Amino acid sequence: MAQATAASEKESRASRRFEKIQAIVEQYGAAESALIPILQKVQEEYRYLPEEILTFVATALNLPPATVYGVATFYAQFSLEPKGKYIVRVCDGTACHVRKNQTLISTVKEWLGLKEGQSTTEDMRYTLEIVSCIGACALAPAVVINGKVHGQMTPEKVTKALEELEAAEKAEDK
Repeated sequence: MAQATAASEKESRASRRFEKIQAIVEQYGAAESALIPILQKVQEEYRYLPEEILTFVATALNLPPATVYGVATFYAQFSLEPKGKYIVRVCDGTACHVRKNQTLISTVKEWLGLKEGQSTTEDMRYTLEIVSCIGACALAPAVVINGKVHGQMTPEKVTKALEELEAAEKAEDK
């Protein structure tokens, strides 16, 4: 009996999940030209593109799953892995690299408590990305925290920026 109830709950969650996706598809229209906006909206909803949802979108748009997967993997804005609520991008372009961005990377990893090979915190609050270039070479070394560019960063400044983000979130929760 308990197994049947658990299976029923799982099916219900999956059904609600696909209802959200169906609403997104209806919002943009079931045309191939709507694929990117649909994927953007799905990623906004889930913080990544789950495989079963890519398959659902392909079916809804009458596209081969390989086409949808190809688009999802071609554009850097899309992720097939879950991401945290807050994204911290450390620039690894030439200007940032020579200005010692490695100390920033180490500081962020330590502050977030990331283990070797881990990019997202276990509580799904933060994701660290090392990116090729953010186009802010004059501000090197640069870090983007939740879309805001921070230039001429030091380990102390990046720690302060992360602490301010935490404080702002706590203030919002009150």
